[in-house]
Amino acid sequence: MFKKGQKSPCVVLCISVFLTGLGYTSEAPEGLEGSWDPAKYIGLDEIKPGMRAYCLTEYGPAGIEKFNMKVVDVVRNINPSSGPGSRDAILVEGTDERFMHTGPVAGCSGSPVYINGRLAGALAFTWMYAKDPLYGATPIEEMLRIGMGSGVDRSDVGSRHVDLAFDSSAPIDLHRVDKQLQNRLIGARRGLGGINYLPCPLIASGLPAGASEQLKAFVEPLGFMVVAGPGIGQDTNKNKGQLVPGACLAVPMVSGDISIATYGTVTEVVGDKVYGFGHYMLGYGRIDLPMATGKVHTVVSNIASSFKLASILETVGALTTDEATGIVGRIGAQAKTIPLTIRIDRYNETQARLYKCRLVNNRLLTPFYLRVAVMGAAFQLGDFPQEHTIEYKVAVGLKDGKSVNFENVSSGLGLNELILESYGSIGLLMNNPYEIVDIESIAFDIRILPKSRVSHLWSVDLSDAKVRPGEKVDIDVVVESVFAPKKKFHCSLEIPEDLVPGKYELTVCGPRDYERFLIKMAPQRFIAQNFSGLVRALNNSLQISRDKLYFLLTLPPRGVVVENAELPNLPATKTLILQDSKKALRVLPYSHWLERTVDIGTIVIDKSVLPIVVER
Repeated sequence: MFKKGQKSPCVVLCISVFLTGLGYTSEAPEGLEGSWDPAKYIGLDEIKPGMRAYCLTEYGPAGIEKFNMKVVDVVRNINPSSGPGSRDAILVEGTDERFMHTGPVAGCSGSPVYINGRLAGALAFTWMYAKDPLYGATPIEEMLRIGMGSGVDRSDVGSRHVDLAFDSSAPIDLHRVDKQLQNRLIGARRGLGGINYLPCPLIASGLPAGASEQLKAFVEPLGFMVVAGPGIGQDTNKNKGQLVPGACLAVPMVSGDISIATYGTVTEVVGDKVYGFGHYMLGYGRIDLPMATGKVHTVVSNIASSFKLASILETVGALTTDEATGIVGRIGAQAKTIPLTIRIDRYNETQARLYKCRLVNNRLLTPFYLRVAVMGAAFQLGDFPQEHTIEYKVAVGLKDGKSVNFENVSSGLGLNELILESYGSIGLLMNNPYEIVDIESIAFDIRILPKSRVSHLWSVDLSDAKVRPGEKVDIDVVVESVFAPKKKFHCSLEIPEDLVPGKYELTVCGPRDYERFLIKMAPQRFIAQNFSGLVRALNNSLQISRDKLYFLLTLPPRGVVVENAELPNLPATKTLILQDSKKALRVLPYSHWLERTVDIGTIVIDKSVLPIVVER
């Protein structure tokens, strides 16, 4: 007797014999017992050299087409490892005339390969300068294991995702952050010991040549190939596309008035689960990126690397996993993106332009694509004149009401200072060691003027170099600017009545020397030991105005700084107790100085240090 729904041993035996008679392997690969269909998939043990094969992929307006191929061989342990997760590959060669003409094509990553009508794997890699359309295909059984933690070797990608070496004992240095972020790209590799994964085209719309070159320098080490093309959702036929095997699979990095997206090919669809690429995109493991449909217009035959030219159509889901053997997404899922607005007011436009975009939410990708989008918007009408000034405001909205806001002016340096501050801040926030950051919005307001505001100190004069406590010191400064007449500014400092007689230094300087002074005198204001401290330190660093003149008189230290807490007016006895070397807390003397600022409308690039003698 058998329970309802239970198959008899005879039925199971008949099914097994039937499948075996068709040449199918009834036994599923290890770990895929619940998802392996021997009538749909073919295992490596069944594949022999010389077998006929074909792949499905989009090559132009005709949509998904069949391209004949032949099996060259099966290669085991093409990426040997000490564990059970060694990588295998199927070598296939295109016999279709179009494949033979173009050679390996960027954008074919993930194109499904079928043998005896069953899915064998996905086109994934080739050899540099290969004359024949020879591809390595990732076996489908390895792709079906994506996200299962099956032990598939990820040594080629795992070492590339390293957090920033954040030093919580040193003041924030955005130059160092910039270098660390870029080193993560420089250290990226895409290949298996001389074998190159097929590049993924990165289509950019709305970017001028200069911004495209910057983008190219950033993403080529990651295996992306920058191409110019139409933007997202700009297909004139209003075709929304569909994610099916052989169709274009796109990942929008920036969408809206500026669009940047990478794309490859769908390998397999199981329910709402989409498999593609046949190799990693970034090798991040768990990800949350938009997944979109696309349309291939044509294949551009190129001596260096042929590529598909495509349009991105519609976001229909989210990528959830990015591993060595491919990417996986879910139709209907929604990835988080960051609203980005960029307002550009240029001297050679009659009115300001407003760019509205959505930016990927990713610890490495967000700062880099933010950088490129801002450059694309600013340089849309050409480069800046040699003499130029940038006025800007930046607002970064964070969850729970926190924010990083700054505004400043830069002259003669293009977008360098704006980019460093915004790109470095976003990179530091998203890679901080304290907590995961939810960035709710990013907004830029940029004004570009065709004149220089760089200046230097022509002269600095004191009313008297010898003063008594309680008296005032008058300082007259003459500033000389580029292509502008000299201007005179005045400032007064009152000497404290309790100041000890002796020799002191008065510094008159611009913003760069003022920042160095602050970091030396009050480093605690730029050191972060928790997330709230990071936001505070960033705001302190970014709020130093460049169009001011700073007057600084250094005074003897008084009080202490305990960790980041400033205690400037402690009695001497308590100061001695806190400075006890046996205390576990970090205690530093609290530096005192007199400070005055004068708005001058230009950026002073030098400084002057004058001695002052305080008499009894």
